[in-house]
Amino acid sequence: MRAAQIQKYSKKIQVELNDVKIPEINSHEVLVKVKAAGVNPLDILNLNGSVRLIADYELPLTLGNELSGVIEAVGDDVLNFKVGDPVYTRLPLARIGAFAEYAAVNEDALSIMPKNLTFIEAAAVPLTALTAYQALHGVLDAQPNKKLFIPGGTGGFGAMAIPIAKSMGLYVITSGSERGRSRTLSIGADQFINYKAENYADILSNIDYVIDTLGTKEIKAELGILKPQGKLVSLKAGPNYRFAVDNHFPMWKKALFGLVGARLDSLARKNQNEYRFLFVQANGSQLQEITKLVEKENIKPSIDSTYTFDDINKALVKVSTGHSQGKVIVTF
Repeated sequence: MRAAQIQKYSKKIQVELNDVKIPEINSHEVLVKVKAAGVNPLDILNLNGSVRLIADYELPLTLGNELSGVIEAVGDDVLNFKVGDPVYTRLPLARIGAFAEYAAVNEDALSIMPKNLTFIEAAAVPLTALTAYQALHGVLDAQPNKKLFIPGGTGGFGAMAIPIAKSMGLYVITSGSERGRSRTLSIGADQFINYKAENYADILSNIDYVIDTLGTKEIKAELGILKPQGKLVSLKAGPNYRFAVDNHFPMWKKALFGLVGARLDSLARKNQNEYRFLFVQANGSQLQEITKLVEKENIKPSIDSTYTFDDINKALVKVSTGHSQGKVIVTF
């Protein structure tokens, strides 16, 4: 089979299409023939080695974190899936490799695809939807009738996070460029801020939760709009000591991340707030809950563009520029 691989970590976006063996499955895995794969900023971080302290891999490495496809074989102990099932997944951290014609996936990471989505649409869902689900249900423990702010919520993440947050009874505020306003309001956002015309830090206050998608430069302003005991979870700004503890990292990593995150923790404590960092995990049972919601509310992910597998490098470059409005997808 063909797979998009790197031989070494590099800032240059250049993957090789190599012929490799179809992966062998163990008793708890299924073999998926990949139909489509989502291309994410995380893939750029995997490519350049930026997340090696969280997830380090043996090289050569097949890239790709989420996919949709059809099951071609099942392991002896697989209980909930069969050959021919259309499935989608965020691959487990230790076994990424969605940019390939086949993938071996543990059944614990899988869900049957939503019936209302195509393979291309389904490949756009797992990473962003699980990130939103784990941020809201897990890290923030978000409660109904509270206020949530998602800066930059007009892209692929907002398309999943807003409906999930609304299903939990939250009041959702987001910001972005004006061209994203109508879609964002149509999927449930209660308030939209055009970031070019208005500064959210001047408008918002007494917010219960923030999901940061912008990174370190915005953390101070985002913390400034929280009420005391408010919580901020970042997808981008960087890990802290709490993150290392939650992920059972060795002592040296706890110490390192404690140093790295000290300034962010200190900023949060000034206002009696809490700073957390999230790195999304594979979770089939959570993805099955997301599937029910996607079907019930007929949620459609935001797709920016699709590329053939031969054009994987073009897709990665597109994502690296940060100018995509929604998900970039590679098809097989």
